[in-house]
Parts: sequence; structure tokens; C-alpha cells
Amino acid sequence: MTELDRTGERTPVPADWTYAPAPESRDVVELRERYGLYVGGTWLEPAETYETISPASEEPLAVVGQASAADVDHAVGAAREAFANGWSALPGSERAKYLFRIARILQERAREFAVLESLNGGKPIKESRDVDLPLAAAHFFYYAGWADKLEYAFPNRKPKPVGVAGQIIPWNFPLLMLAWKIAPALACGNTVVLKPAETTPLTALLFCDVLRQAELPAGVVNIVTGDGRTGAALVEHEGVDKIAFTGSTEVGKAIQRRLAGSGKKLTLELGGKAANIVFDDCALDQAVEGIVNGIYFNQGHVCCAGSRLFVQESIYEPIVDKLKRRLETLRVGEPLDKNTDVGAINSAMQLEKIRELVESGREEGAEIYQPPCRLPEKGYWFAPTVFTNVAQSYRIAQEEIFGPVLSVLTFRTPDEAIEKANNTPYGLSAGVWTEKGSRILWMAQHLRAGVVWANTYNRFDPTSPFGGYKESGFGREGGRHGLEPYLRFDE
Repeated sequence: MTELDRTGERTPVPADWTYAPAPESRDVVELRERYGLYVGGTWLEPAETYETISPASEEPLAVVGQASAADVDHAVGAAREAFANGWSALPGSERAKYLFRIARILQERAREFAVLESLNGGKPIKESRDVDLPLAAAHFFYYAGWADKLEYAFPNRKPKPVGVAGQIIPWNFPLLMLAWKIAPALACGNTVVLKPAETTPLTALLFCDVLRQAELPAGVVNIVTGDGRTGAALVEHEGVDKIAFTGSTEVGKAIQRRLAGSGKKLTLELGGKAANIVFDDCALDQAVEGIVNGIYFNQGHVCCAGSRLFVQESIYEPIVDKLKRRLETLRVGEPLDKNTDVGAINSAMQLEKIRELVESGREEGAEIYQPPCRLPEKGYWFAPTVFTNVAQSYRIAQEEIFGPVLSVLTFRTPDEAIEKANNTPYGLSAGVWTEKGSRILWMAQHLRAGVVWANTYNRFDPTSPFGGYKESGFGREGGRHGLEPYLRFDE
């Protein structure tokens, strides 16, 4: 706030609601200049390296390793040795102790991890601090509880660990996806070789220090960094028993083709084009907040983002007006500022993809709205965007943009909403806004989506399974369902 306006005896009213900067300190994170590969509990020096940067400023943060096929082979060998020499035979109650330790250490070092997550990934610090870190710790706590109860989770099926799990995670939720993958794998008695995304490796590399603090046996978790070549080497390695991949549908299809007939277990969590469906009996202001959270959270870098908004015709104008006013209050800028709502786009490549799809929306005839906002000169930025007058056939209504871009469409009846919402190759998530419980249940039954939120959006819990249909992949992560992909059964 700046100056105050006074009128007679009335209470002073702020003339300007501009937020003062509230930067989080970078000093809580100590970055090395150079990171190797974490294999067998030690750091190996790779032959090839690359720089990882901050997308908000384009400044180099560290030099990290580009793992070769030989490095991946070494990591898989270390994981196999750890699996055979004690970890798989360890009682579940003992494995749980390590998972509990990891969870507590993540809580203790939450501020450090949150700052690094925002620094390397571009997401606002309040999201890293209030969403990513608590959920990552919660997943380790949750699966620690399951580690000695697998016989009760799957009665009369004699669950056994699969072996070595190869895990490939994306750049939008680096630490949270790491937790989603590693926690159930270790709880079931498997060992892990994990490859973080090329652009966001730093929280995974810092996690190696958590493993050291927790005194996890060497080789149980191995982390190799690199680009798609490293991921391909991990997928193709004959010593890997199970692959878990979260990322683009295109890469997921390639992995499935490569593993066909190999006998390896596979789970895929891929892209989405979620429908957020708003009925005329909903609480409008609550729905607007849910719409904003559904698409602009994490700059739209969310596989389950509500990127298609379906509004019942009778409330179309008020919803769009309220939405545009709400967008004017969103603060775009420095990810480490605690007031920031929309941070930096993760990479130059992703920014170019967003721009290309937005331009296609203009060319096809949709009306674009972007609130007035000043974007920083350095870094990768894109203003929150709303398209109206969108047809189902437009690319912006069919393709995953993976950015802060919302397409608004209309419907008249619940049947029409279902038909339009399911008219997509994806099936990861959906949202329904209505005061009628019976309508919520009917919609959830007919929507071809793995997760359906009712009068909320983007709510996650480690006890609840997450996954999709169709080109959004198969398999579930979270909940008891998340254990099964990491087990084999002697039935």
C-alpha cells in the first residue's frame, strides 16, 4: 500500500493495493557447482555434463551429469545387488523405519527444498512450500505405514517385490513425483533407479543427501540425470523389472512399444485435457476460484489441469466476467516472491509450444483475453490467457497446451456436457461444480476420467489413487492401488 485517502471522519482507505516485494531467501540452499550421478551410495563423475538453469532468470545454477548407457548399467547393477543382498528380504517393519526417516527429514528441510524447487522449476514459492513439500512428505509417511501390511492389503495373494524399478519423472512436480514413485517402490521391497527431468534435476540430487541422513543402504535408491538418451537406456535395460513413467503421451507410447513382449511391468501417467464443468446452480464465486486454481496453478504445468471450461449457457456471461476480473488480480513474476501467483514457464522449448498453440487459437477464430500485466524481461514468461468462442475442433480445445491457457465452451444439458467432455483422446481428470449431490454422482459415473473432483479442483491426497484412461495412461499411483504395480503375486 502507498498513500491513504481520507474522507471526513471515515476510516482510511488504501488508494493503491500494490504488494510490496516479499522475497524468500536463497541462502537456505547451498548448491554445489557440479553434481555427479548418485549410484550405490556414492557420487560418480560422468563423462558428459550440461548446465541446469533458473527459468525465471536464465542464470546457470549448476553443472549436472549426462548419464550414458554404461552409467545406467552401473546404476542398475547397484540396485540389483542391493535388492539381492538384503533389502528385499528386510522385514516390512524395518523398511518402514527408513521411509519414516525420509518423511521426517523432508519435513525438517522443507524450506530448503521448497526454495530449490522454485529456483530450478519456476513455480511460485507458496506452491512449493504449501503443496509440493507437504504432499511429498505425506507420501513417504503413508507408504511407510503400508510396508509391514502388504499381506493385509492383498489377502491370500502372497505379495512379493518385483525387483529393480526404473522410474522416469517429469519437470512439473520434480520432488512430488519422486515421492510418488520411490515411496511405494521401497515400501514393497524393491530397489530403484530414478531419472529426473533434464531441466529440473536439482531437488532429486538434493534428495540424495536425505538418503544419506536416513542411512538408507547403499544401492537401494540410485539417481541418474540426463536427457532422453538416459531415459531410453533405462527403459531398454534388461536388468530392470518394472518401468514407471510420468510425462508426455508421445514418449509414453514409445515406451509401451519398446517394452511390448518384454515381460516388464509398466505404468504410464501421461497427458490430459481435463474438462471443468460448471452448472448454473453452483456457487459462482467458489467456482471461479476453482477454475483459476484448476488452470493457472503451477503455470498450467499440470497434467490434470482444467484446461477446458464447460459453462452452462444460462450463466456463461457472469462466469466469464467474474473470471476476467479475477485474472486481473493474479500476480505474475519472481517465483521466490511469496506474493507471486503465476511463476515462470519451465523452459524455452515449452514457452515456444505454448505460443504456437495460442497463435493457432487466434488464427482459428477464438477470442483471446489476457489481463494487463508486466512480464519480466529475462526468463520465460506467459500471461494468464482465456479463450472464448472456442469450437470443439480447435487445436486449443483438443491438444494439451501445458501452460496457463484456458478454453471456454458452453453446454445446455448434462448429457451434452458429458458428450463434449468425453470428446478427447485423454481421460485423466475432470471437475464438476453443482449443488446437487445426485448430479455429481451421475456425472462422475459417466465421465471417462480417472479422477473427478466435485466443487473443488487439484486436490491430492496420498491415500487416493491417481491415474487415467485412454491416452492418459494406465495404472494408479497413490492409495493401496499404488502398491500393486510394485508387487508380483504367488497366487
